[in-house]
Amino acid sequence: MALASPGPDDGQIVPTESEAPGRSMKVILALGNPGARYATTRHNIGWMVADAIARRLRTEFRPGRGEYYEAKGNWRGAEIVLVKPTTYMNNSGIAARELVERYKVSPGDILAIADEIQFPVGRVQLKPSGSSGGHNGLESIIYHLETPGFPRLRCGVGKDFRPGEMADYVLAPFPEEEREAVEGMVAAGTDTALLWAAEGTARAMTLANTKAETKTGMADRKSQEESGEAA
Repeated sequence: MALASPGPDDGQIVPTESEAPGRSMKVILALGNPGARYATTRHNIGWMVADAIARRLRTEFRPGRGEYYEAKGNWRGAEIVLVKPTTYMNNSGIAARELVERYKVSPGDILAIADEIQFPVGRVQLKPSGSSGGHNGLESIIYHLETPGFPRLRCGVGKDFRPGEMADYVLAPFPEEEREAVEGMVAAGTDTALLWAAEGTARAMTLANTKAETKTGMADRKSQEESGEAA
């Protein structure tokens, strides 16, 4: 499969007949499962962020020309295509390949948004590339694009489960007591994704990851203080 040559971090791509030369296009690929039964599950945090971005851009999702829904909008000079694959999580890469072929973007112009069990609920982290970390959706994208060289925004869902219970855990809804943290994470994910689209990966990483580290540090200190008080 031939891929477009990676462009610079500002999102420049090879122009096509349907796109004006010099315009910046970014694809935000939110991982999740289609259907109402999965809408509020931990595995669908990517879709929750995508819905929030669509509201910010005042756009709506419609069936795309492949196995995905898409919504289009503009943000600070960047043309954005929001995408929700309809193939279920494990085959998310099919949509990624279709998008590369249709819009002539490079893998570096595709931001994948996925859930992350290694992070506590509320934390977000942006990385420019990397392995799948055992995430089947990311693994599918790597397989179909034939490269791990695409940015990904990881949203923490925690790992409060016993051995062998991970699937049930990520396919369960967030509990009520985590609502505030989830809402904050969706807001942070929205801001980070839009900053990535407008100013590039490096800039978005600097702000988003610094905020995440600060927030995590504050949570750790609070936990230590509460433990000390309890003792």
